[in-house]
Amino acid sequence: MKKRLSFSVFLLVSVLMLTANTAFAQYEEDTKTVTSTIEALYEVISGPAGQERDWDRFNNLFYEGANLIPVGVTPDSVFVNIMTYDKYEEAAGQWLVQNGFFEIELSRTEERYGHIVHAFSTYGSYHTAEDVEKENPYDKGINSIQLLTNGNRWYILNVMWDSESRGSPIPEKYLKSR
Repeated sequence: MKKRLSFSVFLLVSVLMLTANTAFAQYEEDTKTVTSTIEALYEVISGPAGQERDWDRFNNLFYEGANLIPVGVTPDSVFVNIMTYDKYEEAAGQWLVQNGFFEIELSRTEERYGHIVHAFSTYGSYHTAEDVEKENPYDKGINSIQLLTNGNRWYILNVMWDSESRGSPIPEKYLKSR
């Protein structure tokens, strides 16, 4: 009886591990390099109105406990909204589907040391794919992205972003093509 139970537990654990590895494998290409990780981030949040986003793919990009941090500005203050990737999905998921949203990387600068990278990724935000083709963003800004590698894959630790405004135009050095 004990042998049968032990074998059943072993079999169950093996199936669960195989399933988890298969789920990870479908996103493996996304996290091989810094560029593939950042491109996957932009791809997964972009899409036309009515299209659900692949939140499993999105979550796979992030290290456990990672944050997404939009910067907000009022006439009197600057503030941030610190969210986990799950909270971001709750906050933005339906809006993305209802309105359509495309975010495209316009340029990037990177600083690297050891296992870490800090990328300033200048973005353009668009309502439709046609707006992307016309290069007509309704918003631009910078995503400050912190990444970490364990030697096998890249993880996003934090993304903080700030939109361009009249009082804070994007500096020319962050607008140069990659």
